[in-house]
Amino acid sequence: MKMNPIKLVVLLAVVFVGANSIFTVDQREKVIVFRLGEIVRTDLMPGLHFKFPFVNNVKKYDGRIQTLDSNPERFLTSEKKNVIVDTFVKWKISNVSDFYRAVGGDPRQVNTRLNQFVKEGMRAAFSKQTIKELISVGRDRIRLGLVSDINTLGKGLGIDIVDVRIKRIDLPEEVSSSVYRRMESERERVARDFRSRGKEAAERIRANADKEGEIILATAYKESQELRGKGDAQAANTYAKAYNKNKEFFAFYRSLDAYRKSMGSGNDLIVLEPTSDFFKYFRKQ
Repeated sequence: MKMNPIKLVVLLAVVFVGANSIFTVDQREKVIVFRLGEIVRTDLMPGLHFKFPFVNNVKKYDGRIQTLDSNPERFLTSEKKNVIVDTFVKWKISNVSDFYRAVGGDPRQVNTRLNQFVKEGMRAAFSKQTIKELISVGRDRIRLGLVSDINTLGKGLGIDIVDVRIKRIDLPEEVSSSVYRRMESERERVARDFRSRGKEAAERIRANADKEGEIILATAYKESQELRGKGDAQAANTYAKAYNKNKEFFAFYRSLDAYRKSMGSGNDLIVLEPTSDFFKYFRKQ
């Protein structure tokens, strides 16, 4: 069945108008509805919405957190030393109408302004800090101050500053080498100090050990002499008692002991008179 051309045109017009009257809003987007170039709505919720074709037009912007990753910059510390600082800024659209009026909805213009403001803030903050303070607690103090200051600028741009972070702080190559040499000499000085203390402690311990050793040896020698003296006294007492019980047998026993000690090896040579008392018990009585 052939359709009337007029009906076909009307149908196509209805389809075109209907298609241009419907638009969707994603939950990750910020949307502005214009009427003949004038902002009429910015509070659209995610979902399906309607507009008048040719009268209303819609602009959508990313409502998620954006990142400004700045190039590393050189700043002077309070010691007049250069440091290379690498930073980034996290921001998001808070008021889409202010965002549109301030920068025409262009995130690149926001990044340009933020980058300039961050550099100025960093320059002022770093000029009041030493390198040691920056490494320890200074960077957190700078970060918090920048977040507060940049948020003031951000309100005029329709954005919120979520965070400002310092990724790294480096010394220029020419400064790093001198700092490393100074650190190396300082570590060597500390190492020498520790070594000298260690040697002093070792000598003290060694001297104490030698002293204790001498005391122990002297004490042991004293005790051994006392024990030997007691043993000799006890032996003499025992010999005296044995001698008094049987003098003749004791004399015979002592002579046998003398023979054993003097002629026990078999290679001994003794030059004595046969009539000597040493051979008393070799003669017939």
